[in-house]
Amino acid sequence: MAISSETPGAVTTEMLRGNSAPLGATVFPGGVNFSVFSRDCTGIELLLFDRPDDGKPSRTMRLDPRLNRTYHYWHIFVPGIGAGQLYGYRASGPCGSERGFRFDPEKLLIDPYGRAVSVPAGYKRSAAAKAGDNAAVAMKSVVADPRGYDWEGDAPLKRPFSRTVIYEIHVAGFTRHPSSGIAEGKRGTYAGLVEKIPYLQDLGITAVELLPVFQFDSQDAPAGFANYWGYSPVSFFAPHAAYSSRTDPLGPLDEFRDMVKALHRAGIEVILDVVFNHTAEGDKQGPTLCYRGLANNFYYMLEPDGSTYANYSGCGNTLNGNNPVVRRLIIDSLHHWVKEMHVDGFRFDLASILARDSSGRVMSNPPVLWDIETDPVLAGTKMIAEAWDAAGLYQVGTFVGDSWKEWNGRFRDDVRDFFRGRENSVTRMADRTLGSPEIFGHEDREAEQSVNFVTCHDGFTLNDLVSFNQKHNEENGEGNRDGADDNRSWNCGVEGPSDDPAVEKLRNRQVKNFLTVTMLSLGMPMIVMGDEVRRTQRGNNNAYCQDSETSWFDWSLLSRHADVHRFTRLLVARRLMRDVEHERRRMSLNQFLRTSKHAWHGVKLWQPDWSPNSHSLAFGAELPAQRLLFHLILNAYWEPLDFELPSPAGCGDGWRRWIDTALEPPEEIVEWQAAPRIPGETYRAGARSVAVLIAGLGS
Repeated sequence: MAISSETPGAVTTEMLRGNSAPLGATVFPGGVNFSVFSRDCTGIELLLFDRPDDGKPSRTMRLDPRLNRTYHYWHIFVPGIGAGQLYGYRASGPCGSERGFRFDPEKLLIDPYGRAVSVPAGYKRSAAAKAGDNAAVAMKSVVADPRGYDWEGDAPLKRPFSRTVIYEIHVAGFTRHPSSGIAEGKRGTYAGLVEKIPYLQDLGITAVELLPVFQFDSQDAPAGFANYWGYSPVSFFAPHAAYSSRTDPLGPLDEFRDMVKALHRAGIEVILDVVFNHTAEGDKQGPTLCYRGLANNFYYMLEPDGSTYANYSGCGNTLNGNNPVVRRLIIDSLHHWVKEMHVDGFRFDLASILARDSSGRVMSNPPVLWDIETDPVLAGTKMIAEAWDAAGLYQVGTFVGDSWKEWNGRFRDDVRDFFRGRENSVTRMADRTLGSPEIFGHEDREAEQSVNFVTCHDGFTLNDLVSFNQKHNEENGEGNRDGADDNRSWNCGVEGPSDDPAVEKLRNRQVKNFLTVTMLSLGMPMIVMGDEVRRTQRGNNNAYCQDSETSWFDWSLLSRHADVHRFTRLLVARRLMRDVEHERRRMSLNQFLRTSKHAWHGVKLWQPDWSPNSHSLAFGAELPAQRLLFHLILNAYWEPLDFELPSPAGCGDGWRRWIDTALEPPEEIVEWQAAPRIPGETYRAGARSVAVLIAGLGS
């Protein structure tokens, strides 16, 4: 007998069997249906709890395989309970390396499909990694009914890519600093972020890309530290409970949705940084929290001996994304966040792992990626790939699919090289400015396929990029061995903070150079939280374990670096004026470039210097829809240079200066409509500067 949401009357014995679908805990009139996948276990127990820190369940039900199992799915209908009920599973079965089994009947397991997770105050990750009952200190799943929330007509925004500016943000770090002005009980929460929406609006941000908000294990870090970034998922359906100011079991679910709804009302999309490449269960010495205790050999890629985990993630294990069970989990998770949580898009951490089969070989047509690509529920959802993994697979420009946007790591590297004066960088800089056709042109895809960024959470902040030649990660406790060594940074003459006005002036200029190129290049721009006010991590380029002022947004910087904030705001405002006709017409990057009027120059018109020792370039383009000519001057040379300008004939009142990063604030950028006219046939670009000139097209 099937259970439906309309089932009336008393619960029958047949109903108590439950159904295999849907997976997870589903609320029906009169009770809750539970279903979980486990092929090789010999027994499943469902445990109900009254409080998060209870060591003993209020009720235990051992599922009868004759009544409560259909194929590989264990299920039961429990009457008299509903949303808010805490629960978990215990699974019995073999524990042997030869077949990859790791069942442990003493470990409480959360539900892989649980929509909420409750974490006891005394949670201990270590207890799940050693022998013994860990119920009192284990995370517990919470029954949730997503249908009970009032969205008040809210829906994903589906903003054009060409008018999208992404702001990568850490939910907690954005408001946790005492200077945030947020009440202490709301600092570092979804509710705290809501209070800062006016700041995001003023800056012009159109999309926040939230660092992981799936429930993660903050104790998955070296002793004495916390997993701050959140790349240690425990659940793929539940919002992280510690980011909620509410302490009731379902509070995080509603507070997250309140945040999404508020951001949408402000015209800001919500993109989630999702981790479908590994879990918090780590390597063979790690804890048994969920997947390992239910179907270890399904959820993970295992080495041939079955006892160790393939580690393409660099985090101890690798999710077996192209296994049918895991494929379904990933799709169901994405459906949940789009349909029930109204998010607008996803950025896939180490997305190239999803191109590997169960043995780690790279597939030409990975099923899970095509499942995502062709899913009608996900049509129109922004999909962004970090197209590499920790084992050396690098797929920027070759990532599978027709709609994925890609983090362009080569944009980051080449723009950094250019502005630090590296040889052989001019040609690459030119290509990155035009949407990286060298990388993406062969696919004949849209101009926004490249997600352009110079900094992100992983690495130096923009301030530190211009302040440090070397990483300084000593506070992480690993002898400065962690974090990337290839930073392509330049400290402008002094390592670390400096009181030298000349050094500080140069750093400010370099910051604005990077921001200008990021915002004006073809592609979709992304900046990281705090770069607009020169947030520093004191040279730490791997602050994953620093839940401290090292990582938090210091709001006092807003007044200290008001000129950089203003500069960013005016840049973003102009970016949002970009024409979207090419996107509506589905023009490819190649078509866009072929049909546009543009030209490269050097210090002399029509004579770009592509030689290895060149450090300067100029670019002119016509923007017919806006009746404008646009002239970009990039001077990474350490002396001023005079650049010839095209004739202003037929260009209205001649050339006007919008940006010149060599000038003092507030002249280095002006309101677009207030750009002053400049005389003459040449323009002197200061050392290590960017200038943008505009002219109105005649009729």
